Amino acid sequence: MAKAPRVGLFATCLVDAMRPSVGFATAKLLEDAGCIVEVPVGQTCCGQPAYNNGDRETARAMARKLIDLFKNYDYVVAPSGSCAGMLHAHYPALLADDPNYAALALSLSQRSYELVSFLVRVMKVETTHAALAETVTYHDSCSGLRELAIKDEPRLLLQKVEGLDLKELSAAEECCGFGGTFCVEYPEISTKMVDDKLADIEGTGAATVLGGDLGCLMNIAGRLKRKGKAVKVRHVAEVLSGMLGGPAIGEERS
Repeated sequence: MAKAPRVGLFATCLVDAMRPSVGFATAKLLEDAGCIVEVPVGQTCCGQPAYNNGDRETARAMARKLIDLFKNYDYVVAPSGSCAGMLHAHYPALLADDPNYAALALSLSQRSYELVSFLVRVMKVETTHAALAETVTYHDSCSGLRELAIKDEPRLLLQKVEGLDLKELSAAEECCGFGGTFCVEYPEISTKMVDDKLADIEGTGAATVLGGDLGCLMNIAGRLKRKGKAVKVRHVAEVLSGMLGGPAIGEERS
């Protein structure tokens, strides 16, 4: 019998601070897939905000800390294409000239995955036995799609959710306008982009929009709420795990 893989769950800042239920849903999905799941104490930001704003020294310091925390796990899994993309796509180059961390950064990169891609590609999960009698649509985050080539994996699992009807967006691969600090630096452009995304969502007739990146989902949920729209927003892990007892994203605070 194959040994169960030991997985370090990288919770991410937004999940930890804004939506812990996504972390619990992630742990359940990994455990149900046969993994031994641990959440290292002391994990902080992956360094992506600093990296994207040109502060390489801060990003390197955060990367080294994360590498130290996760270096002994078989895999590192995050419920975020954005954060997983930072570990997988950017850490090796970020620390390429560091004699103590270059090899460790490459090793972490090769062991790092976004949640749903890990379930499908590595653990060969074909169904999670979830149920949701609802029409939904799915937003592909930029980082997950373009840095990690995640496209089919969430759809393969969602189509096995009992009662779920997935209606595709006409522009599923277009950015929602969040882009980390992009929405702060270019608010008018960001608002136009998220309004286009909302129109696309409404055009599907879906009751709920799903995605794999909390930043995108919070951006969409916030705009939906400000415009008085009734569409719910959830992380795909919450649906696949069956952990839907709590409020949707954006409904936590009045």
